[in-house]
Amino acid sequence: MKYKKPVSVLVVIHTPALEVLLLERARHPGFWQSVTGSQEDEEPLLATARREVREETGIDAAMVDFTDWQLSNRYEIFAEWRYRYAPGVMQNTEHVFSLCLPERMDVTVAPDEHLGFRWLPWREAAAACFSWSNRDAILELPQRVARRAGLGAGRLGDS
Repeated sequence: MKYKKPVSVLVVIHTPALEVLLLERARHPGFWQSVTGSQEDEEPLLATARREVREETGIDAAMVDFTDWQLSNRYEIFAEWRYRYAPGVMQNTEHVFSLCLPERMDVTVAPDEHLGFRWLPWREAAAACFSWSNRDAILELPQRVARRAGLGAGRLGDS
């Protein structure tokens, strides 16, 4: 068995209006999340983000469309998923990216990974996530988008 690397990406997909795409986990109905996935071999993290978005949603975005937040989270791997990693590996390092689409769109979920999808306003999306790191990234999204647009904090996403 080839073990997964304990290095992954989290990709928050959103619209300019800060509607966020969430996917429902197939193995845990009711658990909603953004796109996530593990780095393969020596794949650059940006390539991992692009690949995971394509695999999990069918969206084939260009690498320049992704924003690398230069933010990583370290967390304990859930016991039920540790068998995928080498013996003794207990923690994962997750790198955060975002992808802004011009508008919400239908996506094609990977049926072995997800049951469905939904678009939610950013606050509702954050509240729906089971993962603390995903929730925190979505809560930070308005400030990230405002900074990238060169606007002052608080002018975007206050609704």
